[in-house]
Amino acid sequence: MTDKPKSAVGIQYQADNPQQAPKIVAKGFGELAEEIIALAREHGVLVHEDEQLAGFLNSLDLGQEIPRELYIVIAELIAFSYVLQGKFPNSWNNMHGKVDDKA
Repeated sequence: MTDKPKSAVGIQYQADNPQQAPKIVAKGFGELAEEIIALAREHGVLVHEDEQLAGFLNSLDLGQEIPRELYIVIAELIAFSYVLQGKFPNSWNNMHGKVDDKA
């Protein structure tokens, strides 16, 4: 059984322009994928590993906006990455008290 080469896709989201969909800014397989992941981590970019999502996103062209069908998935990943970094919107009220937004 042969392992498939690892794939990686980088997306960019412009927080100052929430009306614009995230775009594909990097993609690759094998060694190139490993380099993309290493560079992302070096620059503090959170890495989410999802083979199926990466496979689909790799079918898109560089510079292409993600399709509308993936908006919710990508938005949830972006929002979760902000929470992991301790960033919260001003209007967020943490109604369940599960995350310490004063840290």
